[in-house]
Amino acid sequence: MESGSYEGVLLGMGNPLLDISAVVDEAFLANSVLENDDIFHLGPLGVWKGGGVEGVIYDIKPGNAILAEEKHLPMYNELASKVNVEYIAGGSTQNSIRVAQWMLQIPGATSYMGCIGKDKFGEEMKKDAQTAGVNAHYYEDDNAPTGTCAVCIVGGERSLVANLSAANCYRSEHLKRPENWTLVEKAKYIYIAGFFLTVSPDSIQLVAEHAAATNKVFMMNLSAPFICEFFRDAQEKALPYADYIFGNETEARTFAKVRGWETENTEEIALKISQLPKASGAHKRITVITQGCDPVVVADDGKVKTFPVIVLPKEKLVDTNGAGDAFVGGFLSQLVQEKSIDECVRAACYAANVIIQRSGCTYPEKPDFN
Repeated sequence: MESGSYEGVLLGMGNPLLDISAVVDEAFLANSVLENDDIFHLGPLGVWKGGGVEGVIYDIKPGNAILAEEKHLPMYNELASKVNVEYIAGGSTQNSIRVAQWMLQIPGATSYMGCIGKDKFGEEMKKDAQTAGVNAHYYEDDNAPTGTCAVCIVGGERSLVANLSAANCYRSEHLKRPENWTLVEKAKYIYIAGFFLTVSPDSIQLVAEHAAATNKVFMMNLSAPFICEFFRDAQEKALPYADYIFGNETEARTFAKVRGWETENTEEIALKISQLPKASGAHKRITVITQGCDPVVVADDGKVKTFPVIVLPKEKLVDTNGAGDAFVGGFLSQLVQEKSIDECVRAACYAANVIIQRSGCTYPEKPDFN
């Protein structure tokens, strides 16, 4: 394809979040005691200010990906006060789309939709998307602040606590506006992380049905164990439309457990997911499961293949935040160019390897993938 024919080839929809990222210790994850004059209610930027509470217990596990509860809300301010804090435009789908755009190096090849607030963090998000070369059509909510994600890094391992705020306010009315639906019509590949099931399942259904009716490639991610457990109904409705399903081994095992499949074997689970009923017969379903530093599992056409990942010496690991998102972004960058699955996985492993050697889901100016 000529570079012009790549315009808007890949569309992502999801929860745009500004990552507030800092290195913390294990004590921070488990428990944090606040002094009486610590700050505490929702300010204009989605940060918590004023108030007074003692003995907040965050109770976060290493590797968690969870939604914020009330007990977590003071944490955003605590992270923001750390000397090593960084602010990075994130959110799972947006990360993947940014990485795909970076790998492609073709202006305007990707587009993205999600909801932000009309505030400083929202402006930051718009600027970042533009810099990344992603054609972002954000729905801007008047009342809610831009969503944030606390990224707590201990020994290179990340724990994520998302305070969706405005991201939770996305509505399918925005999607149906002609200037936004054009992005759907233009795209040949559509990717949505499972996190969006908690926000706008009807938007997912609209694009999934459009993809099935027009022979486009529709892709989803299992995203987190809690999605597989608590949003099973919404997930079940969307999955028949998915031509590609991504996930990691923990998510895959939770998915299997919820369905009563009596196996923890990632290869068996990947195969079973690939063989679940499909809404359209135009494409077979391919399941791609990552396993950290163990081989990537791909179930395709009744067969399972494994691919080794790039081994990184421990001292080169900065943090794992965005590794799974980058993996998907790398994969998509080759898929939209109609490359083989082997090439897609090779690019996915390359992108993830680049990201884990940097802070947050960030990358150098140009990829050196060939």
